[in-house]
Parts: sequence; structure tokens; C-alpha cells
Amino acid sequence: MEVGAVAAMRYVKDGIKAARLVMQHTEHTLLVGEKASEFAISMGLPGPANLSSPESMEKWVKWKDSRCQPNFRKNVLPENSCGPYRPTNYLGDPDETCFSAGQMLASNSGLLRVGRHSHDTISMAVIDRMGHIAVGTSTNGATFKIPGRVGDGPIAGSSAYAVDEVGACCATGDGDIMMRFLPCYQVVESMRLGMEPKLAAKDAMARIARKFPNFLGAVVALNRKGEHAGACHGWTFKYSVRSPAMKDVEVFTVLP
Repeated sequence: MEVGAVAAMRYVKDGIKAARLVMQHTEHTLLVGEKASEFAISMGLPGPANLSSPESMEKWVKWKDSRCQPNFRKNVLPENSCGPYRPTNYLGDPDETCFSAGQMLASNSGLLRVGRHSHDTISMAVIDRMGHIAVGTSTNGATFKIPGRVGDGPIAGSSAYAVDEVGACCATGDGDIMMRFLPCYQVVESMRLGMEPKLAAKDAMARIARKFPNFLGAVVALNRKGEHAGACHGWTFKYSVRSPAMKDVEVFTVLP
């Protein structure tokens, strides 16, 4: 149950190393923003550095030229522009804060959907020879996200979770949706109750799909014996496995 995470960290390339430093050298769980960058650099990681690439700058320029579309904002004016934005009087009462489920789903109908090429999550689970289990997730987040956005990557139980006596889980996909369900915590707890990895993974995906049928995501479940399985929704997902008994990495394909 040792956890370390960083979020919204800029100017430092090695996010997963920074997260490990938080775990090993602080009593905190999560550091964010500029202070996370300062901490990482103070602990010896390279920085501050310009992490923009020619490819990312080209994407950003094209996005600006396209009036900042696609865009993750909703219920704002003006539409189809780069702002500045103001909230719309969506329900006719500017102080109204209670949305019904139907109204929320209607307001989400035009949202940018997270796709296979709009995020870059890498998540890994490892069992050592003593039976200890560790997981880690690293990501730049969703393309064209609103500055300051934190997805499910640094949220324990969402993108990754592990318990030595049970197993582990890794996840990727639409983090803004998936983090509301803590799917990896669900997977591990389902395995604790006796579910095999395949059923635990499918159950976690089904819980999200019942509320958000158009979401895109995947999980990989691994029990303490090394048995593994994946489940996904909205795409065909692949994950890789390597063990001492294998001559090379094996890639597994999971159908939605």
C-alpha cells in the first residue's frame, strides 16, 4: 500500500520516476503542478526542460487554426472558438446546479471522444521473485485537454492498483470517465472475492459501460499466481506479457 504520484507536472520528462520519489522519500501520496516539478528537480531529476516536440507544436498550431476544435469544454459560449469562454444559462437559472441524468447525457453529446491516437498511457504490473507486486502508470494525458486537467493516471485505484496477496490491475482509456469508477480497485477487489482475472476485468468494464455506453477503455488483470486477462470497451486492445519461462514478449489481443 505504498503509493506515490505526480499530476499536472511540467518541465520534467520522467513522470514515473518523480512518482517513485514521492513514494520513497515523502509521507505524501500525490504532488501536483509547479511544486511537483520543483520537488522532482530537487531530488535529482533533469529539468527544467522544454518538453515540446516539433510534432506536438504542429498539432497545437493546427488546433488553434481550427478555432480550437475539437474541444473538451461544454455548456459554454462562444461555441466553436478559442474563447474566452463564459457559462451558458443551460437550465434557465444561472444558480441551478442540479442536473438530471438525462440532461447531463444530452449536454455531453458533442464532447470530444478519447480515441486510440489521442492519448499515450503506458501502464505496467510486475511480480518479483518474492511475490511482491508493483504497478506504475505514466501518461501525457488527453490531446487538447484543458490546461490543469488531471486524468486517471495518478489516481490510485483508477489507472493502476496492486495488493500483494491478491494481484494487480492496469488501465487505459477515457480517464475522465474511468476515474469515476476506480476500475482497477474494482478488479483487484473482485479477484479478492474469488473472481478469475478475465471475469474481474469484464465486470469492471461492464460497470462503466452501463452508465457511459460510448466510453473507450481497457483493463488488464493479473492475479498473484501470474494468471492474466484483459477486457475492453469501444476498441480492440492489445497488451504484452513477459515471464522468466518465456523466450520473448507475447502480445495478447482483446476484443470488445
